[in-house]
Amino acid sequence: MHIVIMGCGRVGSTLAHILEDSGHSVAIIDRDPQAFRRLRAGFRGRRVTGVGFDRDVLTEAGVESAAAFVAVSSGDNSNIISARVARETFGVDNVVARIYDPRRAEVYQRLGIPTVATVRWTADQIMRRILPEGAEPLWRDPTGTVVLAEVTVHGSWIGTRVTDLETRARARAAFINRMGEAVTISDDTVVQEGDVLHVIAAENDMDRINKVLAAAPEEDE
Repeated sequence: MHIVIMGCGRVGSTLAHILEDSGHSVAIIDRDPQAFRRLRAGFRGRRVTGVGFDRDVLTEAGVESAAAFVAVSSGDNSNIISARVARETFGVDNVVARIYDPRRAEVYQRLGIPTVATVRWTADQIMRRILPEGAEPLWRDPTGTVVLAEVTVHGSWIGTRVTDLETRARARAAFINRMGEAVTISDDTVVQEGDVLHVIAAENDMDRINKVLAAAPEEDE
């Protein structure tokens, strides 16, 4: 695949190297020609000087044949404008933009532009390392409303089918971490001792889900 990256900073240059090593062709755009010094000497992709929302610059980078466009410059406005031009003018379906302001990320997500809100993501990663295990979600969507989180399950749930647990907790189990390996959920999957359950849910529903699963299941259900 051919992939166009806007922004040759640390993220852009690292991504360019990873993609090239994976066998993809890459073009990288930056308004500062000195930024291309971050690329390794053997980089074979195109280096295009200019702004990522300029149509001539995008054409030079090969956006017309691109399978994906990634905007990871240091400016929120430049990233989102570039992503929209790539999608709406050149028809690139697979686009993503890095956004520092999570409030903007929510707006652009609703416009159909996938975003990575780096401040919120970074904060979550730090919180996961300084707070007890499971205190912070493993993943949060850009709007901050849906999370993937570890849930502590009371020992009395051992032997219960996960599908029954989902019904009682009114929650959706994403997978189980069992002895260090991820296990997908099937109709016959049963909670075993030592399992770490991961659920995906609305963040404002997590307190209720945690309370239900941290207690013994009710016998009358």
